[in-house]
Amino acid sequence: MELHASNYSHFVKGITKYYHQLLLKLSSCDLCGEPCSDYLLLCQSCVDDLPLFDVGIINGDLLNWPAVNKILPKIKFDHLICLSPYTTPFSDWLSQLKYHGRFEIAQLMALLLSKQYQQTISKNKSNKANLIIAVPIHITKWQQRGFNQAHLLAKVVAQHINIPYDEKMLTRRKASKSQVGQSGKLRRKNLRGLFDVNLSSKKHTPEHVILIDDVVTTGATASEISRCLKLAGVKKVTVLALCLSLPC
Repeated sequence: MELHASNYSHFVKGITKYYHQLLLKLSSCDLCGEPCSDYLLLCQSCVDDLPLFDVGIINGDLLNWPAVNKILPKIKFDHLICLSPYTTPFSDWLSQLKYHGRFEIAQLMALLLSKQYQQTISKNKSNKANLIIAVPIHITKWQQRGFNQAHLLAKVVAQHINIPYDEKMLTRRKASKSQVGQSGKLRRKNLRGLFDVNLSSKKHTPEHVILIDDVVTTGATASEISRCLKLAGVKKVTVLALCLSLPC
């Protein structure tokens, strides 16, 4: 018996729903071992206990927090939305993703990041963007690692918040040395002229771009990319990152 297109679509949706429910039954929370919620890797109690920034207190933008402005001097982006300070469990998850290939963690963190963005937009609709890009890595680092964690996050976030993602608009000219431990001034110097913006495939220059990153430390990388984007005609840049590294 032939399966019509509409029936096939219902069949696929039914199988997908069943598979999702099965995963929930078989999965246990990554933090406490209890059965998972809709987040797949976490139970609802652990979701509620995550050390997330309160978007209500800062009106959805960390740049409204004077302490953040103090630790991020000379920034070129307009808004900063982060999930959490760089602390456990996010610091552990990022390490497991980058160095142990736990790609399911990218799905979890992208879902959480999407919800944080949607909560922010619900409070301030003027911040709605029209394009998503990710902080790129050079091809040599990609060959060593096999993936770009910011790209993994951006693909999923774009699906959840229904904003187009362009993985080719921003490229990195050359590999750079590790920035760990360097001052903001030295980071800015090392990053100068490192990124290219390609708008040849665009009919119109996007006015407001979301830049996805994993961790913001001094803001140097995001600022240099924002500078390049604005030189190309972009008017506003929102940095959407998992974590903000706060000084001890």
